[in-house]
Amino acid sequence: MILPDWKIEEYAKKGMIEPFNKKGLSSYGYDMTLSNKFLIPTKSYQEEIIIDPKNIGKTRFEEYKGEYAIIPPNSFALAKSIEYFRIPREILVICVGRSTYARCGIITNVTPLEPEWEGIVTIEISNTTDLPAKVYANEGISQAVFMKADELCKISYADKKGKYQHQKDITLPTMK
Repeated sequence: MILPDWKIEEYAKKGMIEPFNKKGLSSYGYDMTLSNKFLIPTKSYQEEIIIDPKNIGKTRFEEYKGEYAIIPPNSFALAKSIEYFRIPREILVICVGRSTYARCGIITNVTPLEPEWEGIVTIEISNTTDLPAKVYANEGISQAVFMKADELCKISYADKKGKYQHQKDITLPTMK
């Protein structure tokens, strides 16, 4: 079952979303807010031929803070949500891009927020155009859609001791 706005608000009051902004609610979702901190690939990194998730050190990114960020053409930036999420065991969250940004060729990617995952969300923002693109801090960037399961999952993200549990900042990929 997809949770309606009033149910999302009930869960939020129990600590599922902090800080919770009622203005972020939509009929069946919540607009995740973009913070003012970004990691943008350095120019030399953008010119490399291969992106390697097993070797993507922080030195390959420039940290930027501001009211907005400019994402280079055909590139991406990593950012984070303002909200800290604590997903209950019976909930799965799917995040989708906001239409205003999508109509400008800006795509957001957030992997599912699994049952019993918690943390600040790392958001990948892709600029699919040949022009620089601007994204704004302190505004909705991605809509979180909350789904309640009929049955509890056998193994939650916390049970698996997931590697992105409790993240408090933009988190780069970790692969072994």
